[in-house]
Amino acid sequence: MSRFSRIEVANVMRDTGLVPLFFHSDIEVAKQVTKACYDGGARLLEFTSRGDFAHQVFGELSKYCNEELPEMVLGVGSVTDAASASLYMALGANFIVTPVLREDIATVCNRRKVLWSPGCGSLTEICRAEELGCEIVKLFPGGIYGPNFIKAIKGPQPWTSVMPTGGVSPTEENLKGWFNAGATCVGMGSKLITKEMVLKKDYEGIRENCEKALELIDIIRS
Repeated sequence: MSRFSRIEVANVMRDTGLVPLFFHSDIEVAKQVTKACYDGGARLLEFTSRGDFAHQVFGELSKYCNEELPEMVLGVGSVTDAASASLYMALGANFIVTPVLREDIATVCNRRKVLWSPGCGSLTEICRAEELGCEIVKLFPGGIYGPNFIKAIKGPQPWTSVMPTGGVSPTEENLKGWFNAGATCVGMGSKLITKEMVLKKDYEGIRENCEKALELIDIIRS
């Protein structure tokens, strides 16, 4: 069962501005990466469910966060159907992220008051997601649309909260583009937690990357 309500999760997304994305089939590696992000100041993590038996790894990671990282808001991404969303919520997912807009997922998440963030690529999709109760829309793939897309839609819809994912990197130039355009937070995966760092088990490097990214976001938004 989720430990954080959708409003609490949305507030953490707005306050910190960063959602690291990560997947690994080895639970011990997943734990260490999650702890490194946590030690670097991140309070959210999207576990990208893309491998076989990923739900088993997530279940163990969820227990670990509950016991060892009490402020970590653990969610799951790349969810493509309501059954999977329900399974992950039963395992403790605090938010559900999808690559596309799925109304069946909206229904099961709203039933449990769990935040869901659907991947949208048009103003029509964004409007429909908000009609279905979405708090923060995922712009995916962010790199294809770019910051100007967010700037443009914030004109007629200043109430819309957007999280670009894909095409986001922990550099001042990139983050300035997104946040100055009006992004609420950003989702960041391989540019923040690189494959090389994971292979070398450079957890201190991952911690530093998170810390620096969060510092940059604070400076840009202030």
